[in-house]
Amino acid sequence: MKIEELLKEIEFKFVRSSGPGGQNVNKVSSKAELYFDLKNTSNISEENKLILQEKLTNYLSKDGILVLKCDESRSQHKNKETVIQRFIELLKINLKKSTPRKKTRPNRQSIQKRLDNKKKQAEKKASRRNPLD
Repeated sequence: MKIEELLKEIEFKFVRSSGPGGQNVNKVSSKAELYFDLKNTSNISEENKLILQEKLTNYLSKDGILVLKCDESRSQHKNKETVIQRFIELLKINLKKSTPRKKTRPNRQSIQKRLDNKKKQAEKKASRRNPLD
């Protein structure tokens, strides 16, 4: 998966923002919306497409188009750069393979520490009981 090729498939739309900007908000379309057709891209393998579709359901439209938005800045260019960075990070994080956990056994010291804490807790609660019961 090459990022340069993925960036060529991205489409942008700029709309009026609800973010900071005062009167500028009413005149300038500074909010950046990124659209990426995940279903029809040829730069991502089928296996990775399935992984992304499963993990990014909140970002996908019914047609399988990934939609990201940014209106943090007053500048259209800054919003565009921010949304591109989010897109790249989103793909990297969700396609990263997690290493499986190795099973380990607790050592003697940790077992003894747990039992000591358990005994202290039991004694504390026993001392609160009514002696007549």
